[in-house]
Amino acid sequence: MTKGSRLALTILLIAIAALSFAAGPAAAQGQTIKIGLLYDHTGPFSAAGSLNCWRGAKMMIDLINEKGGVLGKYKIVQVDGDSQSKTEAAINETERLLNVEKVDILAGVYSSAHAVPLAEKVDKQKKFLWITTAISDAVLKDRNLEYTFRPQTNSGLFGVASVQYIAGNAQEKFKKAAKDLRIAIIYEDGPYGVGVASANEAEAKRQGMQIILKEGYSVSAPDLSSLVTKLRAARPDVLFHTGYNPDINLLLRQSKEQGLRVKAYVGHGAGHSQLDKLKEAFGNDVEGFHSVDPPASQLIDAKQLAPGVSDLTQEMVKRYKTFEPNIPVAAIAPHVSMGFNNMWILLNDVVPRAIQKHGGFGPDALAKAARETDIPEGGTMQGYGVKFFGEGNPMRGQNERAIAAVYQIVEGRFQHVWPKVIAMNNPPVLLPASSPFAAR
Repeated sequence: MTKGSRLALTILLIAIAALSFAAGPAAAQGQTIKIGLLYDHTGPFSAAGSLNCWRGAKMMIDLINEKGGVLGKYKIVQVDGDSQSKTEAAINETERLLNVEKVDILAGVYSSAHAVPLAEKVDKQKKFLWITTAISDAVLKDRNLEYTFRPQTNSGLFGVASVQYIAGNAQEKFKKAAKDLRIAIIYEDGPYGVGVASANEAEAKRQGMQIILKEGYSVSAPDLSSLVTKLRAARPDVLFHTGYNPDINLLLRQSKEQGLRVKAYVGHGAGHSQLDKLKEAFGNDVEGFHSVDPPASQLIDAKQLAPGVSDLTQEMVKRYKTFEPNIPVAAIAPHVSMGFNNMWILLNDVVPRAIQKHGGFGPDALAKAARETDIPEGGTMQGYGVKFFGEGNPMRGQNERAIAAVYQIVEGRFQHVWPKVIAMNNPPVLLPASSPFAAR
């Protein structure tokens, strides 16, 4: 090779290198984004809502890929992890997804008992975590996590919402002031149950209600009959219950057997929101039961949402029918909306901004993009907006615009009954006289 040829080749190589650098980090990362979806495909948490969350997230990923990927060109590679309803398995799967599969984003996490240890571990590795489901305040509170974000509501809102709903209906439905209501609070003693129950207690005290029993139990307890006996002796007007599954079914079965009677029963998400599963176990006995969760997209009036947003709900319903072809639309669990909507926020808002404005989809770019998210109320399928608390806030990474909704089973299907902006008119509130759980 002549001296002139070598010089020309050197100039060409420098030019190619310069063009590669100018293309930016996103191009260097390639045209695929690997997302690890961590949910419980097996074990009791699966039927309590985790599987439905996974279905929702998967359906959104499929929809984005059918349109060419994020920004029409970054295809998503979905890598699944099964937490098996066990904390140790969740931690092991997290390590596999992050350090063996090398996913760019870890998303999902159903159980708060898993999310509390995982969030800190993932953040210390400077990896991006997007929590679609687990609600415990303890996941984020006072931890100042840098790469962990939760568009989902938090346990404090669950506990406050249910008590405010009952207080607001005290005079009309119970024929007594809120301060005269006798309430009992029972809960599984993990981060999820403790967080919701603590908020129940604090709000009930603020409302002046009479807390006649507050007690936790192990989610794996084989027998809850002694707790039912205490409840029967306490004679509450309202029972607030936070559990998973099958502990919810165990409590209800033993309550029916032992003749526990209350005027209103209020559950908080998880198995309480899997209406098809509740009906399989108890049939029409669940009429009048309540649950608290983020809003179910298919129950929201399209006129309350930004233009075009409700079209996504129709897409969700259509796709979910491939999993459960015979399920009534109103019975689709809110967990499907959580997976679908919260994955949409990530892939439609956060990731595109990270690529276009911050040079790629590495953890720092994603964290910067998430901190800039500013979706107004009505801008998502579930009705809430999105803005994350920032540094200096004890709940850094939590969506400050998320909301919790109260549902009631009315004529065999879920209805939103609180807050008023999405609620049916004049909800029954009380258990019907035909219910085997209703106070006579």
